[in-house]
Amino acid sequence: MDAYSVIIRPVVSERSFSLMEQNKYTFEVARDANKYQIKDAVEELFSVHVVSVNTINVKPKKKRVRYAAGYTRQWKKAVVTVAEGESIEIFGNQA
Repeated sequence: MDAYSVIIRPVVSERSFSLMEQNKYTFEVARDANKYQIKDAVEELFSVHVVSVNTINVKPKKKRVRYAAGYTRQWKKAVVTVAEGESIEIFGNQA
């Protein structure tokens, strides 16, 4: 798997911004990617040393628009911890 197909996008939320202070960065990743592929992709794309990778399968939620009921999409989230003293410049200098 190519590194660009493993990492889909960074997750932008209040919680992900607060985790950046602890050198943890949150990404949406491919659903079939494992922790080793995620680690290699982050190290290749951002030139940092990854200490650990935690993955979460985000379940779909029920949503309704007027009379039509449906579900949100299912996706996979990865929280990547980088080595002390290193950072990923995803959002500029906001971290």
